[in-house]
Amino acid sequence: MPFKICTYDCIYCQLGRTTNKTTQRSEWTPPKTVIKQLKSKLYTKPDYITISGSGEPTLFSRLEDLISRIKDITDIPIAVLTNGSLLWLPEVRKALKSADMVVPSLDAGSNRIFQYVNRPHQDITFSKMLQGLVEFRKAYSGQYWLEVFLLAGVTTPEMEIKRLKTCINAIQPDKVQVNTVTRPPAEGFAEPVPQKQLQTITKKLYEKAEVIADYSNVHKQQDFSALCEDVLTLLKRRPCSVEDIAAGLGLHRNEAVKYVEELSFVGRIEAKPHNQQLYYQAVI
Repeated sequence: MPFKICTYDCIYCQLGRTTNKTTQRSEWTPPKTVIKQLKSKLYTKPDYITISGSGEPTLFSRLEDLISRIKDITDIPIAVLTNGSLLWLPEVRKALKSADMVVPSLDAGSNRIFQYVNRPHQDITFSKMLQGLVEFRKAYSGQYWLEVFLLAGVTTPEMEIKRLKTCINAIQPDKVQVNTVTRPPAEGFAEPVPQKQLQTITKKLYEKAEVIADYSNVHKQQDFSALCEDVLTLLKRRPCSVEDIAAGLGLHRNEAVKYVEELSFVGRIEAKPHNQQLYYQAVI
């Protein structure tokens, strides 16, 4: 998926604000391009091939075909990470049925919180979203895990936890993974839930639930503007690809994309294609 084409504009997203909020499914990238790149990495023998991206992967209209093509070249299981917003569409449920694992998200137990946290496209209502999560469970035979992202003061009040629990019980996932803010979010008011409180809430939510939030680097995070300056300093020395930036500064690729997008938007860096790859350089 191209950067931040999504059905949501979540306040906690580590990739920043959504630049193209849509429900229009399209062939954003030719499947043969993905397959070619995947073939070059199969020698690493991963536990899973994970379909995700810097946006919502179920917006990829050729998803069913892509999964089929992957299964033609390897028996490595396929996982799909999705926000779950389009599972109310029969064609999306059909596209995902052959995946070995599907991990959708549920961040709210009520429409009010859903609108506040996920800021969905106008075509997506809370009831549609929840209906899709329930319907897919009925038809899907693979591993169905649910990620629940909690925000301090928003989804942590007892009433909201009860509403979330009701929704989870209706969905009946194989496992629930509970997360919170551990990287700089799209909005500064998206606050993390303290570790001890998160563990307490997790026990209440579902019998098969676990905390997956990575607190190890929370206190080491530099602020967004400081890391932008680090990226800019690097690009003043030499042009770099997103992968170069991520490796040079010890960032996840998605984080590097976030800083590149911000610096490009304000005109401090520019992209130059070279050998079928984009390189970024500082604008002097």
